[in-house]
Amino acid sequence: MTLFWENGYEGTTFDDLIGKMSISPSSFYNAFGSKEQLYREATECFVEGAREWILGSLFEEGVTARAAFSNLFEAAATHFTKPGTPRGCMVSLSGTHQAASLAPLREMMVDIRAGTETYFAERLRKGISDGDVPGDIDVDAHAAFLHTLLRGLAVQARDGASCEKLVRIAKAGLAGMPGRMDA
Repeated sequence: MTLFWENGYEGTTFDDLIGKMSISPSSFYNAFGSKEQLYREATECFVEGAREWILGSLFEEGVTARAAFSNLFEAAATHFTKPGTPRGCMVSLSGTHQAASLAPLREMMVDIRAGTETYFAERLRKGISDGDVPGDIDVDAHAAFLHTLLRGLAVQARDGASCEKLVRIAKAGLAGMPGRMDA
């Protein structure tokens, strides 16, 4: 997973993979079938871990929508700059530029990213229902903005931004979000 996260699909060679895993080519094919299948499995492993902290932050009980997004972006800043892992987010940084032959992998990443934006819209709708987000906001536009902020933090992290800088960026982005911040 970390090879794909660090180098992308095309930047990770077959030799990199079998070398990192210390296995023979035949063992690789017996275990994974193909590089593409391993990439799909590595991506799902990454997504499962990320989904846990994303949903945990967004839907924490007793927290307003603004506070939930603030908590989410602080968690993202920590995860995106975690020592011992590649900087940024595998999903944010992967599959945006690939050869036409890799369109299925690109579409997989587009779908995963769209899922995160859907979670954001769900949380905003919960905030409206809870009364801490104004009912007249454009939920889809706000969800897209917040999603763009998250993906931008991943790029900033990859470019070397500190955790502290990412938190400051997130706070600036959230400053215009309507609704209560308490709780």
